[in-house]
Amino acid sequence: MGTPEKNPVGETAPAGDGRERRTDTLKKAWYRFSRNKLSVVGLAVVTLVVLLALLAPVVSPHPQHASAYTDFANSCAPPSAEFPLGADNMGRDILTRVIFSLRGALYMAVIVLAISVPVGSFLGIMAGYMKNSWVDYLIMRVTDVFLSVPALLLALAVASLLEPNLTNAMIAVTIMWWPWYARLVYGMASSCRNEYYVISAELIGAGRLHIIFREILPNCLAPVFTKMALDVGWVILIGATLSYVGLGEQPPTPSLGQMVADGARYMPEAWWMTIFPSLAIVVVILGFNFLGDGIGDMLARGENRHD
Repeated sequence: MGTPEKNPVGETAPAGDGRERRTDTLKKAWYRFSRNKLSVVGLAVVTLVVLLALLAPVVSPHPQHASAYTDFANSCAPPSAEFPLGADNMGRDILTRVIFSLRGALYMAVIVLAISVPVGSFLGIMAGYMKNSWVDYLIMRVTDVFLSVPALLLALAVASLLEPNLTNAMIAVTIMWWPWYARLVYGMASSCRNEYYVISAELIGAGRLHIIFREILPNCLAPVFTKMALDVGWVILIGATLSYVGLGEQPPTPSLGQMVADGARYMPEAWWMTIFPSLAIVVVILGFNFLGDGIGDMLARGENRHD
């Protein structure tokens, strides 16, 4: 039996009350998320994509086709029982290569956002809290310079200067992605700095880091998490674009963009070589976008509410 706890008015309350409140909070969050049926569809799609990527060697029909493999007897074979999505010009199963290509796509999205979000958010919150100072001016002018260049053009320019591979493609995308989070968090932090709870913390002598990370940052997390979910699909799309022009993952490693580019040479006769990898890109992007909308609904609270 849980040890009784004191509540704010001095009465005792079972320790289980905290767990019940957390359960109620989770139920309410799920209710807000599930009200939009497309969000549930997005969650199902994302779950399926992640499971396929993790279990690719197990669920793919021809795992050996994900590496340097040739079977010219089945070159450009149409969809069949053996090759559900057809085969490419090397006789490799397209379904297998699409499943394995999800690994690189998700890996790129995770690494890019794992670097871009903390860096951009930290710079944005520092500039927003120290508004009208040299810190604000320096950070936001650098951010404006990056944002003034079209994102895809900047990624292509950086990737073209580096050796074409997955790591350098991630570096190129990361360089052009962090300014969006800096700009987003800057706007929210600029508003929060004038709220009463921030002013009260300053009056009682709270340190700058305490105010930034304990008072302002929690009120910026919901939009950041929502944007992260939406951005996964777009990072995958940018990565596929780099692969399409030969600046991403290199053969024989499968990648969605490279598969589309290879199949384009055989259109319209071998249409399956281009159509199915393209559909995979569309489904993944839609899944993460629907999921992002649901996360936005789930995390929705009163504006600038301080918990």
